[in-house]
Amino acid sequence: MTEKDRRTSLGPLELTDGHWAVGDSSGRKGYWVELRADGLYQHDPDSEGLLIPWPRVMPGITFTLGAKYPAKGSYSPMGMLGGLPGPWRGRGSGYLHMTLRHPYENWVARFDRHPRFYGGTELVLFEELLRQVAQAGEVQLFGDPAWLGSVTGQLALQRPRSARAIREAVAEARQAARPESS
Repeated sequence: MTEKDRRTSLGPLELTDGHWAVGDSSGRKGYWVELRADGLYQHDPDSEGLLIPWPRVMPGITFTLGAKYPAKGSYSPMGMLGGLPGPWRGRGSGYLHMTLRHPYENWVARFDRHPRFYGGTELVLFEELLRQVAQAGEVQLFGDPAWLGSVTGQLALQRPRSARAIREAVAEARQAARPESS
């Protein structure tokens, strides 16, 4: 991964052609979730897609990689194989899991993984970013490209090694990128 790529991606979260997306949005027909100012937009090759406005998203966003509901943890063996060289490269899916309001429902958004390897630290930082932002009730910030670019740029360079250091790194990146009006 080049230094430019490192600043514009964090695991499955990536800036491509001026838009932020979770999953491989490189132009081929597939699944990915675009983070727009008005909400999450699920791209689906079999439909026109689906927009979920930010106010519907409740705290508790998580993600899984490789299996919709892995038996243990957030990553299945298939999810990790998809980034290795060989026949599994770029294969597999990931899923964003969340609860929506009005009406209340559990919703799962599928995304195709990139052919590049997602480092373990990147995945844990991405997961913690989802958790902290949703818990703070600030999911609409995912639709702010400047904020998300600043946070991702800071986190992509981090290599924290403990759960506490990961929580602190994400909290510091969020605070440093906080919009002036907040």
